[in-house]
Amino acid sequence: MSASDTTREPKIVRIILTSLALLTLALFLVLPLTAVIMQALSKGIGTSWAVLQNNDTLSAIRLTLLVASISVPLNLVFGLSASWAITKFSFPGKSILVSLIEIPFSVSPVISGLIFVLLFGLRGLLGPWLVEHDLKIIFALPGLVLATVFVTFPFVARELIPLMEEQGRDEEEAALVLGAGGFRTFWSVTLPNVRWGLLYGVLLCNARAMGEFGAVSVVSGHVRGLTNTLPLHVEILYNDYDFVGAFTAASVLALLALVTLTIKTAVEWWHRDELASARH
Repeated sequence: MSASDTTREPKIVRIILTSLALLTLALFLVLPLTAVIMQALSKGIGTSWAVLQNNDTLSAIRLTLLVASISVPLNLVFGLSASWAITKFSFPGKSILVSLIEIPFSVSPVISGLIFVLLFGLRGLLGPWLVEHDLKIIFALPGLVLATVFVTFPFVARELIPLMEEQGRDEEEAALVLGAGGFRTFWSVTLPNVRWGLLYGVLLCNARAMGEFGAVSVVSGHVRGLTNTLPLHVEILYNDYDFVGAFTAASVLALLALVTLTIKTAVEWWHRDELASARH
């Protein structure tokens, strides 16, 4: 009996497992998304289109994309730097840095937002100095970016650290022995080896940045047309009993998530041969 025969499940078992997976997918993904879209279109596509043309909705969409476009590159740089330092070098405080990267996963987003209020708010630790120099962080774009960066910065690092540890240092050391500098080694050896993990981490980071609610809610001030991101705008519309508007805005969020997933799938399909060789 071959190894493949010993791991092959009976047909009935495969059918049951596949059916359970499809049922779970339908209950927790397909049905909720369908319900959101149906509610958004319950009064006709014209009503939903009017919601999308509303100035507050357009402002929320622009602000969400702007915050993500700032936060994701910052986390990309941090994730690469932290992962490279942790996996390729030995230095005092290395274990502390690894622990600090995990903090956003163990702290409630609301608490993280409150921390920024206590630091940069009007009565916060740095509040008087900011007022004196006419700098505004809380209830403004910088506060939204800071809160989003905080809750999303582990994603890139968490994807890269295990990957870099598995690959070891042999290729980098060989490049250095052959005369390559530190930057050349990173650009030509380290980065190509982790590009797929980096892509996945960036996509996860981007999805969380666009959908973040808790931390952003605390530091935004809920100023319509100014500091409301799309998730906050959904909440406001729902609290105002504008259910069509709320579900229409939620549909936009779902669409952004699907676009992110489509980009990931397209890139993986385009480079499927490289991915297969990388796994082996």
